[in-house]
Amino acid sequence: MPELPEVETVRRRLAPVLEGATIERAEIVDPRLTRPVEPAIVADRLIGEVVATVDRRGKYLLWRLTSGRTLVVHLRMTGSFRHAPAGELPADTHRRATVLLDTGAEVAYRDVRRFGTWELLDEGHLRPYLATRLGPEPLAPSFSATRLATLAEGRRSPVKSFLLDQRRVAGIGNIYADEALWRARIHPLRTTGELDGDEVARLHRAVRAALRRGVELQGSTLRDYVTPDGDGGGMQNEFHVYGRLGEPCDRCGRPIERIVVGGRGTWFCPRCQRL
Repeated sequence: MPELPEVETVRRRLAPVLEGATIERAEIVDPRLTRPVEPAIVADRLIGEVVATVDRRGKYLLWRLTSGRTLVVHLRMTGSFRHAPAGELPADTHRRATVLLDTGAEVAYRDVRRFGTWELLDEGHLRPYLATRLGPEPLAPSFSATRLATLAEGRRSPVKSFLLDQRRVAGIGNIYADEALWRARIHPLRTTGELDGDEVARLHRAVRAALRRGVELQGSTLRDYVTPDGDGGGMQNEFHVYGRLGEPCDRCGRPIERIVVGGRGTWFCPRCQRL
């Protein structure tokens, strides 16, 4: 599933194409994308809208429209965008929606497994929608080690599960949780509320460092993820633990191990990240 670095990369690539443009035509061919609202209704409401900004909140893309409404897009497992600045995109059996802009650009949404969602919300619904689903942004200036300590206080869940809970911290998924815990030298099964001040500070630095590196390398391409230009990310070439079962730890040389935490495959170094 695309995580914060992948979604932020998509946002940065889409923003120059969408911002300031008017949607002249919209077609949504997959009813699962907008359910329970009929796709034709959402498509009709998009026509004539001007895209003011393309923002991101956690793993959500937010197309903020000048009418005050926002198209909230969640890529889920295999959702992605493609765009053609001038001219039509090639045929694609996995295309679920297409918008044509007054600039002549075409933007298409594709989704192999069809778990992604599009929701058109007004401001009154958008705020509570995001507030009930998402915690603070880990790369925001306001996300301090003190804030992380407050969020972690009293939590009995494993720290890996805590990092994956979008209501606690937004945007972190399986890949960057494992990479951050390796950087912080914290075992994924450690009880969150039992981390001491130094460990929380290390985790805070590690989360931000892992995510920032992911953004710099335009995300991780393992299967489906590519940018709207069709480029792959490069973060997968710098994984320290994720997906590296049996390979030597980059720090100590001990073979990487894999366990399951909260139903998620989890990679770690048994020497650097002692329980």
